[in-house]
Amino acid sequence: MSETVSSRTANMPAAPMPLPHGDQPIVLIVDDVPDNVAPLHDALDEAGYTVLVALDGESAIRRATQALPDVVLLDALMPGIDGFEVARRLKAQPATAHIPIIFMTGLTETEHLVAALDAGGADYVTKPIKPREVMARMGVHLRTARHVRQGAVERSQARNALDAFGYATITVRESDGRLMWQTPLARELLRNHCGTESPTTPPAVLQWLRRHLGEASEQREPPRLTLENGPRRLTFRLHQRVGDEDGDADAGGDWLIVMQETSDASVLSSVAGAFGLTAREAEVLYWVVKGKINRDIGDILGASPATVKKHLERIYAKLGVETRTAAAAMAINRVPLLQPQHGG
Repeated sequence: MSETVSSRTANMPAAPMPLPHGDQPIVLIVDDVPDNVAPLHDALDEAGYTVLVALDGESAIRRATQALPDVVLLDALMPGIDGFEVARRLKAQPATAHIPIIFMTGLTETEHLVAALDAGGADYVTKPIKPREVMARMGVHLRTARHVRQGAVERSQARNALDAFGYATITVRESDGRLMWQTPLARELLRNHCGTESPTTPPAVLQWLRRHLGEASEQREPPRLTLENGPRRLTFRLHQRVGDEDGDADAGGDWLIVMQETSDASVLSSVAGAFGLTAREAEVLYWVVKGKINRDIGDILGASPATVKKHLERIYAKLGVETRTAAAAMAINRVPLLQPQHGG
């Protein structure tokens, strides 16, 4: 079952794939305070991870280059080379650029979190570190990085979402609905589909979360949320809740949400093929069929009304019509996917 802000229904996603039995992912912990490292080291070791430790930035870069860990847990603030610089250097090296970096930080100001993302971070956890939360976050990135290496994710998807290793991910704080973290791809998708910027969570997403909090807390994955924007759709899947591992319900936590954009490429392809249109002309005609005026089409496509008008003039010439009404009628008659029972 899924929840769609439209007439369409999306399929439930497959359950996350577990790491292969007997495989021991290598984790590099980087923190200049040994007392911070020990509890996390012991918890990860007990859970079956191979754990490496570096106590300064130079050692971290050297060890990551030598061992090529599956994930790096990186302290943001360290003397000498800080975590942000370590991340930038690892991302600049082809051999280590693919390794997901999870920042460990006490900093929660938006500008600091953005700096972590800009440096190449894929995620973050706040101090004091809770091992179970760390392992929950690691699971997302380890599985996806594994798929990328094994070729299960198409090359185009890997290139498009390299910063998140296949995922556009956000975290929303349970207590107040604040958007606490987003990958660069997620930032772009939210801006394009919802018109919102961090730390604001899109209202539709907040309503969806609050409606299904009870279900999620009982370990039942809620229906996905799908926001439709013409031929494009943005789907939200609640991956899991990460929060206080001691069971303090008042402490709250974060909702870890995975986003994916899909589109009715077949519709646009059919429109383009039927009339010999360019991809952008097909999009313009699609919105004409939907009854949008030039100004609205320009807003949707990020173009000026004058540019939309020029596209329409070329569309009229190719279709042999003189009005948008005639163009829309011809498109509907020629392309079955545009008819109401198909195009919605």
